[in-house]
Amino acid sequence: MSNGTAASNLQKQHKPVRNVRKPVRTGSILKKILVQLLVIVIMVLNLIPLVIVLSTSLRSPDNNTNPLDLFNEISFTSYRTAFERMHFGSALLNSVVLTAISVLLVVIFAAMASYPMARIRSKWSQFLYLFFLAGLVVPGQMVLIPIVQMINSLGIPSTQYTPILMFVTCSLPFSTFLYTGFIRSGVPEEVEEAAHIDGAGLFRRFWTVVFPLLIPVTVSVIITQGIWIWNDYFFNMTFISKSSQSPLPLAMLGFMGDQQNPTQWNVLFAACMLCALPLLIAFSFLQKYFVGGLTVGSVKG
Repeated sequence: MSNGTAASNLQKQHKPVRNVRKPVRTGSILKKILVQLLVIVIMVLNLIPLVIVLSTSLRSPDNNTNPLDLFNEISFTSYRTAFERMHFGSALLNSVVLTAISVLLVVIFAAMASYPMARIRSKWSQFLYLFFLAGLVVPGQMVLIPIVQMINSLGIPSTQYTPILMFVTCSLPFSTFLYTGFIRSGVPEEVEEAAHIDGAGLFRRFWTVVFPLLIPVTVSVIITQGIWIWNDYFFNMTFISKSSQSPLPLAMLGFMGDQQNPTQWNVLFAACMLCALPLLIAFSFLQKYFVGGLTVGSVKG
């Protein structure tokens, strides 16, 4: 009996397994097709203005044909005119310095402020977290007049570095939101406990253990806030008065015409492409960290 039972079990083990096909639901297939079509439509709607701008910028300044007649001329005359008239070299340097200093201060202050809010579980830390988030509700433009009056009363001169105060202040709420969520969900406390056992102090634990783990969300902060600071002209126009200190957005305002001097759209679009080119280059190197930092940093919090 034992041999017969073993033989039957052996036959069951070697019995071929039939592949059971799962029924295909037509509803799920249609849903995927609709989602893909929606993505394609959104992509096309976003690409159409960019293609028109690129096509118009590749025309000579005196070419006033229909903008929808795409790429009827390939000429870099408008780019050369825009490069010379906006003093692209000095304006680019001013934008790089202004954006780099502002983003560096935002990263330092936001990361340091988010660390205790993410680790200390108390009512005060929750209050501070909500206090920072309240800054997302009130835009900086609404309180610009009292801020300008306060800056003047403090005797702070209006230079190319004055807008950094507004850039850092307006960037901290969203940046602390990202950092706090990322530290809570993406940085295990066991790593800090191991460093604490080894004798590392609070300051050393943060900069040598925690901060290197914040690279994805740091890149996300650099991209989101850097793009805004790079493209902003409102605060720059308010505090910067000298043309030699103007960043790229202010330099582009010189191409806006009036009734006597109509706007040369070909040259203006060429200037827009020149201003966007450094951002495209920077984003191409940082894009692999961008999505991960945003998604992981906003799961919890």
